[in-house]
Parts: sequence; C-alpha cells; structure tokens
Amino acid sequence: MYFTQPLHRNVQHSPDRLMTIHGERRHSNRQFVERVARLAGALRRLGLERGDRVAMLSLNSDRYLEYCFAVPWADGVLNPCNIRWSEKENAYALEDSGTSILFVDETFKGVATGLRTAVESIRHVIYTGDDAVPEGMLDYEALLAESEPIEDARRGGEDLLGIFYTGGTTGFPKGVMLSHRSFWSSQIALATEPFFLPEETMLRVAPMFHLADMAIGYAMTLLNHTHVILPSFNPVDVAAAIQRHRVGMALLVPTMVQMLVSHPEVGRHDLSSLRLLVYGASPIQEQLLHDLQANLPHLLLCQAYGQTEMGPLISLLGPDQHTPEAAARGMLRSCGRPGRALEVRIVDGEGREVPRGTVGEIAVRGPNAMQGYWNKPEQTRAVLRGDGWLLTGDGAYMDENGYLFIVDRVKDMIVSGGENVFSAEVENALASHPDVAMCAVIGIPSEEWGEAVHAVVVAKPGCTPSAEELLAHCRARIAGYKTPKSLEFRSELPLSGAGKVLKTELRAPFWKGKSRSVA
Repeated sequence: MYFTQPLHRNVQHSPDRLMTIHGERRHSNRQFVERVARLAGALRRLGLERGDRVAMLSLNSDRYLEYCFAVPWADGVLNPCNIRWSEKENAYALEDSGTSILFVDETFKGVATGLRTAVESIRHVIYTGDDAVPEGMLDYEALLAESEPIEDARRGGEDLLGIFYTGGTTGFPKGVMLSHRSFWSSQIALATEPFFLPEETMLRVAPMFHLADMAIGYAMTLLNHTHVILPSFNPVDVAAAIQRHRVGMALLVPTMVQMLVSHPEVGRHDLSSLRLLVYGASPIQEQLLHDLQANLPHLLLCQAYGQTEMGPLISLLGPDQHTPEAAARGMLRSCGRPGRALEVRIVDGEGREVPRGTVGEIAVRGPNAMQGYWNKPEQTRAVLRGDGWLLTGDGAYMDENGYLFIVDRVKDMIVSGGENVFSAEVENALASHPDVAMCAVIGIPSEEWGEAVHAVVVAKPGCTPSAEELLAHCRARIAGYKTPKSLEFRSELPLSGAGKVLKTELRAPFWKGKSRSVA
C-alpha cells in the first residue's frame, strides 16, 4: 500500500488519457508522471532525505497535485498548509513538524517571506506561480527542467504519508499522523462504492490542503479520472467548468452547495453532465438538499462523513438514501452507514456501547485510523484508545439498520435548563424557512438557564425576515426549550478552510471571561 501506486497503473493502462486540466494547462497520465518524477528528483537535489517534511501553502492547481505525489515519490512526508489560517498558526505547524521545504503560490508569496523568517527549519521556498519569481525563492518550472526524473521510492505501508494539521481554531493545531496504509485503505474502500464510475471527469474545487478533497481526489485517481482543477470556489466559475469540460462528478462542501443553488447566473449553464455530487466536510441542512434536488433532479447525491483522524472516511449515505421516499423517512438527516473495513459504535462516557437510538459519542476502529498526533502523546491517548477505538467527539445515535444520525459535536451541545439541545436540529428548523440562506446555533451564558439557545442567521439576497417571524417558524417545528431565545442577523458566517462554520468564533464574544462549565 503506497500512495503513488495508481500513477504507475494509470500510465501503464492509458498513458495518453488526460490527468489534469488547470486553466489552459493540460497534462496526460504520462506527462504527469514524468513531471512528478522530475519534481521528486529536484527535491532530492535540494537535500531532501527520507522522512523529511515538505509543506505547501497555495490555492488549488495542477502543481499542487504534483506536489502531493512527488513528495512521497522522493521518500518525503506531506504537510499541506491551511490557507485560512493566520501566518502565526501556519508558522506553528511548520515549526512543530520541522518542515524543511515550502512550496508557495502567488497568493501567499508575501506570507511565505514571513514564514521563512519565523521558521528556522525551512531551508528552501519553491515558487509555483507564473509571474516573476520573488527574491530568495526557487522557480518551480526551472527546477523541473533542470532535474532528472528519479525512481519512485515507493514509500508505503506504515511509513508516514503526511502530517495534517487540524483544530487550529481552539488552541494550538494538532498534527494528525497518517500512514500510507491508513490513507490508502480509506480511499480504496471509497473507490469500490458502486456509484463511482471509472474514467470520468471530476471537478476539484474544494481546498486541496483539506483531507476531504485529497481523499476523494485520490479515490478518483484510483479510478483513472481526469481532474479539472479550479484555484478556489466561485459558483459561476464552477458552473462554467462543468459545462465546458462535461464534468461528471464533484465534491462540494455545504456552503459551496448553498452558493451554487442560490446564484442567479448558475442556471444559465448546462449542468446536465454532472452525474454525481458528493457533499461533506461539515453538516448540511435538509432544506438545502431539497433545493438542490429541485434545481438538478437528475443528480445523484452522496454524503461523506469523516474526520482527519480517520484518514478521513467514516460513513457514506449513498444515492439510494437521497430519494423522495427516503427523505420522507427522515434519511436525509443521516450520515449513512460505516464504510467498508470499519467498525463503528456509539458509546457513553465510560466507553460502553449504548442501545440503538440512544445518543452517545461515535467511536471508530479500522485500518485507516491515525498513528496519533505529532508530538502530542497525551492528546493522542485521549482519543485513541489502547484497543484501537478512536473517539470522534461527535454525538450521534445509530438506528436498527446501522445508519448513523449525528446530533452535534459533543463540545457544541447546548445544555439549557438541564435539557440537552442539539444545534443541528435547531439549524434544520431555521433553514427550512424560505428566506434563510445559512444559519448557526450556539449556546450563550444565561443566569436563568445556564446556557441559552442563540441563533445567527444569514438571509437570502433580497429577503428581510424578522426575528419574530423566524422564531415563530421554529416554535411550530421544535419544542419550546429548543427554540432560540435570541437571534441576530449577519451578512456572512465565519468559515474554516473546509467550509465549516467556526462556532468557536461565534461563541467567543459571549463567553469572554466566563466558564462554559455551567449547571
């Protein structure tokens, strides 16, 4: 099990098939492998040794994908940087991992200058942009031209594939250590699902530093797909790319789906080639799925649930559970059944499995589990138990047929007047109002209730719902103690690089100087 394996197979079976499309640049499987082998040779010329960490801070590009394969080809370890983090957060991750080589594009060349000064371990910065190479940086294309291709190191098995930093919004980031075996086993299981077809054209627009995109992109590389790569998400650019390249499948996070559905110009494009949409990386609201199905009734939908620590796949809700009949049974609220080669159970605070239908914490065991957190043995022991079970931090229940229903992050559950309130349920009620584009529900301090339910709402363009109207809408759908006690409107919500709502930022002003240890 080694990361570069599908490249050898694809170039053997169909060397002239297009591997990447990025703007006007196109590379076949043969050309892509040649470039990867040359880039690996360049890294070795720069002094990369077995196990050295190599980072990239960049928007999406074909060169990002080349980096992902060239580093293990050269026997190195990947360390993708979060494009939404501050310079200080990325400096911490680079220094913590001891990264020696950093790739950077035109968007982040200024940040890279500061990082090189702040992080002593960085020896070289490689510039992947197309304009003039900044002083002190190496030119990507020149390095390839000057370097001879080298043999694949075939780094694999329990060797470290990458350190993927996560959790920078609450304290110091944690570096998730994934081996080749853990990542490969997750994606080979994903690629065997029957709704994925070989040799399609896929769209890569979710941020490539994030494991969700890396995972689905790798699974489709196993199936010899052509990768159409956009630097970042723009709904009109996405629609145009689908039309131009006859894209067959894509991964989008829910915030992207929302913008695609609501943008007035998207409907002017021909999206009939889009056969399958995988969504995931953060919870989605039911009303958004209904809107998507109304706009694109031919589209197959699949939800992928996972987390970085599990490499990342945990469960899938396939197209068979996105039908109107399944929706009527409430299946759109599920994140599906566990993936192949995985065990999942719902446990209480003592690690004991709870009865079906009872809310507890999702625990997972399988070959795709992380090796641990880099340099953080105590935090590793807190989530990765000696018997192989990994605690996800997600609160959920499992029904009699083995489907998982996530109710909230354990840390995000609101305890109001002694009652547990799961924010996802309240958010679904709010989002079913026709004037609501996005919303988030948090707990805020309350002298009377300990915590009170508070909603933050982004209205759809041209709509001006009142707080009273939205609260009445909620009261008609959920219990009174779950209905928000307060509500505010904003023009946007704070989002992570993966499109997740940063509830930590929403809560911070309310809890400043207070403890969340409420009765």
